[in-house]
Amino acid sequence: MKNLLLALISGVLLAISWPTYGIPFFIFFAFVPLLMMEHNIAKFSDIKRKSLAIFGLSYLTFVIWNAVTTGWLYNSKLPDGSNSLLAVLFPVLTNAFFMSIIFHFYRLYKRSQGTYFGLVFFVVIWMAFEKLHLVWEFTWPWLNLGNVFADYHQFIQWYDTLGATGGSFWILICNVLAFYTFRIWEAGRKRKPLIKNVSMLAGFIVVPMLISLIKYYNYSPKTVGTLNVTMLQPALDPYNEKYQKDSLTIESDLLKIATENSKFVDPNPPEDAKIAPQDIDLYLAPETSLPGPGSISERGFKNSLLINNIMTFLTQHPKSVFAGGISSHYVYKDDEEKPVTASYLERQGIWVDEYNSAIQIIPNQQPEVYHKAMLVPGVEIFPYINFFKPILGDVMLDLGGTTRSLGISKERKVFANPYNKSVIAPIICYESVYGEYVTDYVKKGANLLTIVTNDSWWGYSQGHKQLLDYAKLRAIETRREIARAANSGTSAHINSRGDIIDDLPYGAKGALVAKVNLIDHETFYTKSGDFLSRLSMFVIGALLLFIPGRKYLTRKK
Repeated sequence: MKNLLLALISGVLLAISWPTYGIPFFIFFAFVPLLMMEHNIAKFSDIKRKSLAIFGLSYLTFVIWNAVTTGWLYNSKLPDGSNSLLAVLFPVLTNAFFMSIIFHFYRLYKRSQGTYFGLVFFVVIWMAFEKLHLVWEFTWPWLNLGNVFADYHQFIQWYDTLGATGGSFWILICNVLAFYTFRIWEAGRKRKPLIKNVSMLAGFIVVPMLISLIKYYNYSPKTVGTLNVTMLQPALDPYNEKYQKDSLTIESDLLKIATENSKFVDPNPPEDAKIAPQDIDLYLAPETSLPGPGSISERGFKNSLLINNIMTFLTQHPKSVFAGGISSHYVYKDDEEKPVTASYLERQGIWVDEYNSAIQIIPNQQPEVYHKAMLVPGVEIFPYINFFKPILGDVMLDLGGTTRSLGISKERKVFANPYNKSVIAPIICYESVYGEYVTDYVKKGANLLTIVTNDSWWGYSQGHKQLLDYAKLRAIETRREIARAANSGTSAHINSRGDIIDDLPYGAKGALVAKVNLIDHETFYTKSGDFLSRLSMFVIGALLLFIPGRKYLTRKK
């Protein structure tokens, strides 16, 4: 019962740390009860199957953490309109299982090499696990530890140096130190070592926060210009309107909102100053704004009525650019090489690829397009389709998922504006969760991050709130301002310190008009990326090689 209680306490501490409802400071001790549970069973229990007991209790911890923090996935709807139980059960149970395996690897290494090396292994194996979640097809970095301070961004301004993965490393080190401090006290009950270790732990927690607060209050961005942006929020129900309503009606409503918000008025003008309203430079529409049902042919942009209507709108607003999300497809010619994501439509006799895309439209120019590359598992991509499709068949379709994968852009792309200095990063929804991924836009010259998203699939829940908060991490890591256009909210203007300057609430229909700063300085994190994760994988290799080396030296002695 004691060990069960410890596992429960860890699960609760992890859960109540998470944004946007939690208090993140609990995260520095959240793993300690779990580590104590493992130590108690390994050293003092007479249970026959110790590994199974530890695995089961750790699984309980991680199920609690995953269920509480991502239980909003249950709000996803099935084709018949009912809530999708599988949408929450699969990621919760699967991710908790992966976490338990990682903890079991720590248990095995600790049993082989002792507590000290075991704790080092725990830090680096967890870092490697989080890196895996950033790159493989089952990608789910939602609970990567560095995300936990997204709602308290004033304390993590140093993410511009080490990124969110640096935050994960910080949290893991503090948990290990806290556990080590407790074990030293438990073993010796000596006050002097206790004071020493508590002081060290306090320093590891407090000093980065103090550095961050100093950076926060002294940071002053060096801008290369400004941009007037209108972020459009049509507030379409994603289940009953967005993909069923007539395409021209959707576009007409969108352009009406744009017309009604075609001027920027300074909300805080200088005293006694008469400043005329300024024209909008960029109209930003949310993810898959067009066409509604179906998709737009990329070969037929020139003849698309929807695209030409936007062109006409822009001619009435000179030197303005329209960017946003569309559903698009590309039809391959017979002699063109087809990617693995292409599908053959037997009735039409053609090969076609479908995309979740971002587009930039400028009068008298060919539209530029970028295809979302970080796809949502089960919804936009069938993970490891060649292996799982023969086993699962079309069962994913019946459960509200997909039976194939969308096409992607292999490299990041930026959209330059011919009328000013702005170069925008067309980040699409889920892509905003990936730190190093977003830096690729900046390396290509982006001086403004734009996020187009449709996170109203889960209703008014923690889902869209957490995704908004994660965007603040990207602003800090790259020191870029963000213009975020969401279908139902929350559309927001975020500055390069991670502050939400202004927003349009969830469910509101309209537009958010903002003057955003353009910044071209590259941070250390932009240049180095997740180097702590790569270093951790190197340390894992060294620790694994250490096992046979240590055995050899022991035999030789």
